[in-house]
Parts: sequence; C-alpha cells; structure tokens
Amino acid sequence: MSDKIDKLDRKILQLIMLNARTPSKDIALECGVSRAAIHQRIQRLIELGIITGSGYNVNKKALGFHTCTYIGVNLERGAMYRQVVDELEKIPEVVECHFTTGPYTMFIKLYAKDNEHLMDLLNNKIQSIHGVTGTETLISLDRSIKRNIPVYDPEM
Repeated sequence: MSDKIDKLDRKILQLIMLNARTPSKDIALECGVSRAAIHQRIQRLIELGIITGSGYNVNKKALGFHTCTYIGVNLERGAMYRQVVDELEKIPEVVECHFTTGPYTMFIKLYAKDNEHLMDLLNNKIQSIHGVTGTETLISLDRSIKRNIPVYDPEM
C-alpha cells in the first residue's frame, strides 16, 4: 500500500494526523498546492483505505467514565471468538477487542464509571458470556503516550 502514496500524500497525512480539523486551505498552503489538489488527494487516500475514518476525541472522564480497563479473556475454544465478539459488541463500555496470541484468547479495553460499575460489567456481562472461561483485569492508572504511527518517507 505504501508504494501507492508519494511525498505529497505523506506530508498531507502528517498534517491531518496532527489535527484532522485543519482547513484544506492551510494544508494546501503548507504543501504548496491548491485546495482542490488537497481534496482530491484526501479522497484518494480514503479510497485506498489509508485514511479509514475521522472524528473527534472525547474526554471519557468528562462523561463520567473514570476507569480505563484492559481485560484478558480466555475462551473454552478459540473458535468461539466471533460469537463472543458479537456479545461484547452489545456492551457499550467495551471500546476495543483483539484476538491475541499469548496467555489470553482475546484482549479487550473498556471504560467504567468506577470500580463498582467495573465489577458489574465483569460479573454480570463479560463473565456470563457463553464460552468465557476466565478473565484477568488490569486497570490503567494513567495514559502516558498516545500517538499515531509515524508516516515515513521511504526515500529518507
């Protein structure tokens, strides 16, 4: 995929990854091309599947979700993964789910309002899903790094 993008595409990606709300005219000025060229490039990057979405980052704590939790989940059989994912999708507090190697069949990330809410999610929602044989909970105390993957120029 990376062979389908050039230096200008990489520059555009770097700029919009810093702030997706940067106006096209500002990106065009920074890149030395027209707004129309920026618009066309961004559309092409979307069509190529390089840009997969856009949106706003929401402060979960401001919405009352103070506990960020990672949960390792073990299943009776790995083949049950899809069915368990279907059930996890019904729990709005679950924001990520990964099929993994290592000690867990899957690893999920969720946000809870507090420890009581977390305990309810674990005991009454996640651990009651057919096929779940065990969980291990890790509570995040602080997020120290959050960033996008860098956009390297292969000619560098």
